[in-house]
Amino acid sequence: METIPAYRVMDNDGKLIKGANEPQSTEEECVKMYRHMLSISVMDKIMYDIQRQGRISFYMTCNGEEATHTGSAAALKDSDTIFAQYREQGVLLWRGFSMEQMMHQCFSNAKDFGKGRQMPVHYGSKAHNFQAISSPLATQIPQASGAAYAQKIMGLKDACTVAYFGEGAASEGDFHAALNFAATLECPVIFFCRNNGFAISTPAHEQFRGDGIASRGIGYGIDTLRVDGNDLFAVMDVTKKAREICVNEGRPVLVETMSYRVGHHSTSDDSSRYRPTEEIQGWVERNNPITRFRGYMENKGWWDADKDAAAWKDIRKSALQCLKLAEAQKKPALSEMFTDVYDEKPLHLKEQEESLKRHLEQYGYNYPLDEHAGQ
Repeated sequence: METIPAYRVMDNDGKLIKGANEPQSTEEECVKMYRHMLSISVMDKIMYDIQRQGRISFYMTCNGEEATHTGSAAALKDSDTIFAQYREQGVLLWRGFSMEQMMHQCFSNAKDFGKGRQMPVHYGSKAHNFQAISSPLATQIPQASGAAYAQKIMGLKDACTVAYFGEGAASEGDFHAALNFAATLECPVIFFCRNNGFAISTPAHEQFRGDGIASRGIGYGIDTLRVDGNDLFAVMDVTKKAREICVNEGRPVLVETMSYRVGHHSTSDDSSRYRPTEEIQGWVERNNPITRFRGYMENKGWWDADKDAAAWKDIRKSALQCLKLAEAQKKPALSEMFTDVYDEKPLHLKEQEESLKRHLEQYGYNYPLDEHAGQ
């Protein structure tokens, strides 16, 4: 069966493939994108390690998918609304959400914008047009269709909606409903599928028999693009084209990025149980998005081993400073348990809050109250 080809700009060594156009990104832009990929990798390594030490409860890395994050984020505008799954921290970082703030969220401390009410890595930021992440799989996809339809009827210009999800989420009914609504209502939404080869422990060949996820977009009458997800320039080109169609023609687009999840699904997973370590190492050595992009910059004379070592050291030092600040913060105030659900606090919540106060006045010595702000 003939398959849909994946668009590429570079080979695995960072050299332009035959027929590819020279990328228009400047040296400064390339260095920024490369350092951004390093930042994602460094933060993921640190947060994964501290979870293993019991200092946070949960974490999810995006090892092997750094180019997917960086290339797509660089092609979007701040006016575009993001509905992420849970492995898109690089997209939010690109928009200006700080590494320190991400660590506040993972520690669920008093400086966490979500006030400690979400699991780690479930980020959200109104200031960065990044909707709060939900754990249930694929719920964000129909929400994105609805948000894009709202943009359309409100007449918003130069803006679209982007829904990120993995290929495993495309097996959920919400995926199909979302694509059909977007197609029939002509919503300016990019369905951005990160096909990293695994739905937790289920490999792609056990998930479906069709040609990946791209073939489904065609079935719904949606413009569809498939791209090498480890090729930063290719991801950026395809995302720009998808956005152009959404904004200028008011139609949805499905993008499928083909990459590989190098890390475990999460800190609750041990991927060595369902795939050989040789397979993982093969991807790290032969198709690593970071070394691939570094190869391009080295070929241009923009980067070298000394600059690389200095960048890794500088970023790690900054990340560890953020970690130190986040870990030193207290937990949210106990009073935050009763806020933000209602505009005006109803009687039953007031009664519960008073009950907690009375309980702590009598038995507070049994609880680590000094670990919470305001105590």
